[in-house]
Amino acid sequence: MKEPIAGNKVVLRELREEDAEFFARWFSTPKMMFECGFHEPAAPETERARIAGPEHSDEEWYAITDLSGNLMGETSFLRMWPHWRCTDMSMMIPDPRHQGKGYGGEAGRLMVDRAFSHHGFNRISVGVVALNTRAVKYWESLGFQKEGIQEQGYFYEGAYSDFIMMRLLRSEYQYG
Repeated sequence: MKEPIAGNKVVLRELREEDAEFFARWFSTPKMMFECGFHEPAAPETERARIAGPEHSDEEWYAITDLSGNLMGETSFLRMWPHWRCTDMSMMIPDPRHQGKGYGGEAGRLMVDRAFSHHGFNRISVGVVALNTRAVKYWESLGFQKEGIQEQGYFYEGAYSDFIMMRLLRSEYQYG
């Protein structure tokens, strides 16, 4: 069991079975389906299975809650490569009522600190749909830089979008 990671505004904790309804509801909205690349709406039983499924050594998932324990989203390290000292990262706070209030920024900084300090990674990568300009700005606010574009690398509902590859190196990150 992973210990929760507490900040001033958010707590990162393990995903729980009771979180499945929240994720199924939000992962079924057109906006989240577009931003996450989902082709079908999520179902509560699918999300319960995902949460209860076996932990994979190359992934680390956290629920994002406020200090009162209210679920707001999730964040993860995907495809962790300890020998290469790098990982991919994801972040999602789907409810507009929780966006723009610093929750995602703090959750992102907690995860970046964990990647560099706890895991000893040197590099964190993310992929962002170019049409999701808010996400591009979010990652830039954490210090991520664009390093490449997969032209027309994303297809959703009959239209292509570029896919932006971004990265943050330990030497570029400003702690605190």
